[in-house]
Amino acid sequence: MQIYRCELTLLERTFFSSREVGNFYQTEPFIGNYALCYALGLVAAPYDNQGTIHYAEHLSTLNERKIYLTPASILGQPRFSIEQFNAMPDSYWFAMGNNALITKPDGWDAEQRGSAWYLRERASGASRKVRTMNRPQIGRIKLLGVGNRALFYICSEEETLSLPSYIRLGKWMSKARLIAEKVSFQRVQEESAQIQQLINPLDLPSGTTLQTFDLLSVHPVPLLRNSVLSGSCYRLANGTLLPAGMRFGVEGLTQNG
Repeated sequence: MQIYRCELTLLERTFFSSREVGNFYQTEPFIGNYALCYALGLVAAPYDNQGTIHYAEHLSTLNERKIYLTPASILGQPRFSIEQFNAMPDSYWFAMGNNALITKPDGWDAEQRGSAWYLRERASGASRKVRTMNRPQIGRIKLLGVGNRALFYICSEEETLSLPSYIRLGKWMSKARLIAEKVSFQRVQEESAQIQQLINPLDLPSGTTLQTFDLLSVHPVPLLRNSVLSGSCYRLANGTLLPAGMRFGVEGLTQNG
């Protein structure tokens, strides 16, 4: 088996909607292992998606290949930037509906019927309903700033794993540089091992016993940090400990929808 130490450097501001409080959209200081799988090209998202979540299906293929990625932890103190956005139209007339911004083309009138808005063409009298959009119109965004570095590990049974030097991350497909190197390790049995790396709890093997941890409550799966656990571990050359035998917990994803 091979273990790769992977370090990301963010070359552009990076946004994940980790947490939404009113109209404040926050990026937490980590990168989930599901997002990394897609960014590295280990699995491919469908070009046209009608809202179906494919995590269980896609991650099962990595389990079959015996490839596993940890979430990425930010190295040092994370740096953020906060921006405001305004998606309001610039037209002379507009209205704010229920999850919709209403504008009217030349030769059309707009009218509200209950909570819905309709556009009516003056010449023909034809009308159509304005469709709602699940899209924020105003708010603030908290992003990971340029220069942040993040660390994650890949465990792979494949002799050689081809990894890109640059990837795209987040809602804005922001550019990041990747440096990956193989590291030597030993498999050991540990009692009360302190794990510094973020852990996806669905991915831990059944023989691992969690003792204490801090919970990072995010979607789609809460993550664990500052974990203390007992079980089989990989001890890397620099003393870092990783739980051994981790795989993507697709069974938990299926059960939780």
